[in-house]
Amino acid sequence: MLRKKHILTALVVFGSTLGFAQQQPVYSQYMLNTYLINPAVAGAEGLTAFNLTARRQWAGYAEGPSTYAVSAQTRILKTSFRNRSRLIKARVRKRRPSGRVGLGGFVYNDQNARVRRTGMQGTYAYHIYMRDVQLSFGASVSFYQFSINVSQKDTYSPDIIDPIIGKNQKISPDANVGVMISTEKYYAGLSATALFQSSIQFGNSGNTNDAYRILRQYYFIGGYRFEPYKSPYAIEPSILFTTNEKFQNSLDINVKGYYKQDYWVGISFRTTGAMVMMFGARYQKFTFGYAFDQSFNDASTLGRFGSHEIMIGYKLGDTVRRYRWLNRF
Repeated sequence: MLRKKHILTALVVFGSTLGFAQQQPVYSQYMLNTYLINPAVAGAEGLTAFNLTARRQWAGYAEGPSTYAVSAQTRILKTSFRNRSRLIKARVRKRRPSGRVGLGGFVYNDQNARVRRTGMQGTYAYHIYMRDVQLSFGASVSFYQFSINVSQKDTYSPDIIDPIIGKNQKISPDANVGVMISTEKYYAGLSATALFQSSIQFGNSGNTNDAYRILRQYYFIGGYRFEPYKSPYAIEPSILFTTNEKFQNSLDINVKGYYKQDYWVGISFRTTGAMVMMFGARYQKFTFGYAFDQSFNDASTLGRFGSHEIMIGYKLGDTVRRYRWLNRF
């Protein structure tokens, strides 16, 4: 008797065909924490920043994608004037930091139906200041674990033993690279993730059709801030172009309006068939953001209540530590 296609294969196909971007965690408020998609951003502001992002796609659908990410980044700054004076008086010669190195890291959990990916990433970035332009380079090393929550009773034929069931966890390494150029008014960056294009093989069948390969993905992000002289208002249009090894493309067109840099509202349109509304505020060292996505593609019936994303950020450091050409969000 021929066995029907088992549910594991269906789940893998489900996760890879609903949209190529779903192979990687999806974020709507990446403008507030670009480090999530470009490692060159680590430490670019000269501050120590912590961010928490929680996203729930297709609200109302029990097995809709969800993502949780916690990130941190900092800049190794030069020795302060006070400490430098102490070293001189003590006649201690110690090599000073260049002030160009940034470090970062984040952990995330991405759930797509029964497929879960949990990962962590460490980043090294190097920043070069040229007049009013900062050029940044970054590279990350990451590890992630795939797991599939499927039991024998979930298959189409529970009485037939599926050899893949019970062997549903794999750990793989990967790497990301990026470059970013930024000034007080504009920024542009290019990054690539999943450089190794790790292939996850479940079971011991040796059939390559059972493999789930993470495609290498490329991001281009850019934005420009229009801020009239002595005006409390500012407008920042930006774009995010995404593609992968199969040339499956996506384009986000975003516009955000600011009031006194403390409050903002924005709208985004995605060529994959979605519109995003964003709201946010800054209070002292805290940043709060909320985004609501409404899909208009073939999967929109799964998310009649849209997708929701919350971001909370906290930044340490005063204006002395800020680089004047990056005094912005």
